[in-house]
Amino acid sequence: MTDGHRRLDLWLWYARVARQRTDCAALIRKGRLRINGQPTDKPHARVHREDVLTIPMPGGVTVRVLRVLALGERRGNATEASMLYEEIVE
Repeated sequence: MTDGHRRLDLWLWYARVARQRTDCAALIRKGRLRINGQPTDKPHARVHREDVLTIPMPGGVTVRVLRVLALGERRGNATEASMLYEEIVE
């Protein structure tokens, strides 16, 4: 993309956070996902490089914190997906 952003649900799908894009959208609509500390419930929210996403995983046991390194062009294999983000471990 030339404008430097990607839809949040699409980026999560590219990064293989969930199996289907509709699952990514459902996760976002719960309103607990955060972009740079700000909660969002909009699957169409914009994600930019260097944004930090806080993602509560289904089951409520774990939370993933990811720094966006690249926006991606397609949903690739797991190796390609892992190059889109850096996992932040506290």
